[in-house]
Amino acid sequence: MQEYRTATFTRQMKKTHTILLPQMLEYQSPFLKAAFEGSGYHFDIMQGSRQLKQKALRYINNDFCYPGILILGQVLDEIESGRYPLDRIAFMEPQTGGACRAGNYLYTIIRTLEKCGQSQIPVISLNYKNQEKHPGFRITLPLLLSAVTAVCYGDLIMSLCQQVRPYERHRGETEQVKESLERELTEQIRHHRNLTGAGRRKMYRHILDTFDHIPVQEEKRRKVGVTGEIYMKFCSLGNHGLEHFLEERGCECVMGGFVNYAIYCMDSERRIHTLNCGGRLLLKGYDLLIACLVHVQRELYGEVSRHGRFTIDHPFSEIKKYAEDTVGVDCITGDGWLVAAEAASAIDRGCGNVLILHPFGCLVSHVSERGILKILRKHYPGVNIQTIEYDYDSSDTLLESRILMGLG
Repeated sequence: MQEYRTATFTRQMKKTHTILLPQMLEYQSPFLKAAFEGSGYHFDIMQGSRQLKQKALRYINNDFCYPGILILGQVLDEIESGRYPLDRIAFMEPQTGGACRAGNYLYTIIRTLEKCGQSQIPVISLNYKNQEKHPGFRITLPLLLSAVTAVCYGDLIMSLCQQVRPYERHRGETEQVKESLERELTEQIRHHRNLTGAGRRKMYRHILDTFDHIPVQEEKRRKVGVTGEIYMKFCSLGNHGLEHFLEERGCECVMGGFVNYAIYCMDSERRIHTLNCGGRLLLKGYDLLIACLVHVQRELYGEVSRHGRFTIDHPFSEIKKYAEDTVGVDCITGDGWLVAAEAASAIDRGCGNVLILHPFGCLVSHVSERGILKILRKHYPGVNIQTIEYDYDSSDTLLESRILMGLG
């Protein structure tokens, strides 16, 4: 088996190179960008249109999963765009491990850069297992704290946008408020302000009060729960702007936040470690990380509850109970039981329709998402629950017709 090695991201490169992250988390990305910049990195989010597949398919087989095609397409698009000198960039690819083909993205990017003569570009793996180390990149405590705060801000603003934008009296005002808050909060994250519990809670109240002042009109809209494979759920590039598509058709989109996904990943790793009879020290490490994330989530949800007007998705402990009543918490391959739990949670929050998104070419998603339809429909007989498959080769018309069937 041939081994592919990426160029090393050195300490000197931290001063001279810009790290480029794929477009993945729509609401959280601006705050994550600020978190990395606050730790001294030059950082940016890759751009890209939905015309990326042709570029990617020049280098990989057409049975590669759809998120992989889009991410590789963004990399190639960035190389061709000229936005940054090619001797002054590095790419970053998040890695969670597991059975998903996303575990191969890092080496696919490295191999593709070799094929197109750009092997001098480092590719950094962003993972919590300290794998594929680079001397110029380290996950420090300040960076971790900033990233957690960034994700919490993103989750809250996402939830508030989805609750306010469909009902806004003046079209576009919600987006203006969102952009204004992004500018304010990213500046605070860059300068490590309000990253502790008291500071975060103060900013949560500020965000809630700001959205509360947006004039809305009284009308009843259909609530549609959206869950599924993590990339397709959160990335508008992957789901073809599903949130806005639903809003334009008189619906309110209801999504679970990224914090629950982060805790799910830690909880799943802990479960695997326990089943493998792993050591107590690492087990305590997982317990500590989970407890910290649960505490941060409790702070956020407490402020939303005290405010009174808005809602947010269920905390992890409650989400997990939904899984116990459906597929069981041992289903931890890929997005596993979290998909079923989020679907049940959305129904409990008043959604009469649920869309479960998954990409073409992902066997894990087919098992964890299509495989749960029977049990979910049995538990919730009056709810329309449909899976939506995103394929690089499907027309928008066909995709939209499937979504509209899910709203029927």
